[in-house]
Amino acid sequence: MRAFSQLLDKLVYTRSRNGKLKLIGDYLRATPDPDRGYGLAALTGEIDIPAVKHVAVRTIAEQRVDPVLLYMSRDYVGDMAETVSLLWPVPEGEPPDLDDGTITISAAVERLRSAGRMDAPAILAGMLDHLDASGRYALLKLATGELRVGINARLAKQALADAFGLEVEAVEEVWHGIPPPYTELFDWAEGRSEQPSAKDLPVFRPFMLAHPLEDAQLSLDDYAAEWKWDGIRVQLVHAGGETRLYSRTGDDISRSFPDIAEAFHEHAVLDGELLVRGSGQGMESHGGEAASFNALQQRLGRKTVSAKMRQDYPAFVRLYDILLDGDDDLRPLPWSERRARLEAFMPRLDPARFDLSQLIQADSFDQLADIRAQARDESIEGMMLKRRDSPYVTGRKANLWYKWKRDPLTADCVLMYAQRGNGKRSSYYSDFTFGCWTAPPEEGGELSPVGKAYFGFTDEELKWLDRWIRSHTEKRFGPVREVEKSLVLEVAFDSIHASKRHKSGLAMRFPRVSRIRNDKPANEADLLANLQKLAT
Repeated sequence: MRAFSQLLDKLVYTRSRNGKLKLIGDYLRATPDPDRGYGLAALTGEIDIPAVKHVAVRTIAEQRVDPVLLYMSRDYVGDMAETVSLLWPVPEGEPPDLDDGTITISAAVERLRSAGRMDAPAILAGMLDHLDASGRYALLKLATGELRVGINARLAKQALADAFGLEVEAVEEVWHGIPPPYTELFDWAEGRSEQPSAKDLPVFRPFMLAHPLEDAQLSLDDYAAEWKWDGIRVQLVHAGGETRLYSRTGDDISRSFPDIAEAFHEHAVLDGELLVRGSGQGMESHGGEAASFNALQQRLGRKTVSAKMRQDYPAFVRLYDILLDGDDDLRPLPWSERRARLEAFMPRLDPARFDLSQLIQADSFDQLADIRAQARDESIEGMMLKRRDSPYVTGRKANLWYKWKRDPLTADCVLMYAQRGNGKRSSYYSDFTFGCWTAPPEEGGELSPVGKAYFGFTDEELKWLDRWIRSHTEKRFGPVREVEKSLVLEVAFDSIHASKRHKSGLAMRFPRVSRIRNDKPANEADLLANLQKLAT
């Protein structure tokens, strides 16, 4: 466990991407199987230990540490795993040099995975007794699946590729066909076997991504335009008699959308946008209007989906591209040829579950800009511009695909509450809840919370906000502070929707702090009615 805990410590304090890649690569080369495989799986979120939940960690901590001290410390530190790792008392008789290597990451994962919910807390506590603070922190993060060390799956795969001289695209081609601890992957990486085969396996293929369009104007002779729909990008794969639905990060979300998986049984790989039908659009509709992202959110992340949920929020995929058709790999073909193949493929699909993303017709780029400026449909996020001769390549490649998002909406809101962040932000108040007036303040209006944001500001602005919050606190609620209602924040958001789940009746899409308006009096902030007019 020591090698893994040291890796986590170093990753937390390393900001450089190349530095993180080297740290992970060094760990993978130096650590034996199966520990390195489980370590890699932990970094990419592929380890699931059902018997250990947050409540189990709190329960064992309360048995060993004064609960008052525990929660006061948690409020200061900002993270329960870090708090427990620092406060956990070493039992009498334990040697001063804990974490002697007897508790390996593989042993910990296998023991906790095989434990039941009744036994797991005691097993976890026993392991904590034999680890130092760094090891305890690593074990708790591993067990709860919340490492938060600034690593995503793509970065970890890149580190593996760099460490063993592989192409990251080749790693991603087989990654989802090999379960942790990835023994076959390391056998291939170290030259003991050939590359594992993905044939007849419904594995994930890396997505092609787009650069933001800045100020450049493109020729429509070279680029095709289509709408950028406001759902989630997905990949449909059917091979070997199985269908999988993957998110952009390669997560398997088939269980959350079984209606889509059940409807796709063609040997192919498709790229599209996952959406739900708008109200009044029956399943017999071939095109169907897409509902807002807020409607799609009702189904995201659910491990089981009821028949009522499927009926109330019927999912479908609006298709963009085709990567494989049977055994034919179409990715090297130009976009225009793939588009023709996709159009020819469409009659093989259930029109209630799949439709084709339509191209936007315009005579010039200026006309295209006018079309974009007039579009504010709740399910449209902007436009995509795709070079007609572009192959389907992994990642963002210059001059091939561009995303041209619509301009954000903005509102002047009043800061109401602030909460400590997590990880590197655990000592700062970085999560901000803001509100708008129900009526003009001089007429007795009150502030109603309309959203929460935790990004959009610079590091210097974060430090300024943290100081302001500490000196303008009116009440404390654990890690949350209620502040004086005097600071105005200009909040940008992509769209806003009616929502029964929120007190204000509104839900913002991608809210972020765009400016600190300390020049503006709080009584001049926006009214709730102004936001309701924007809601779709």
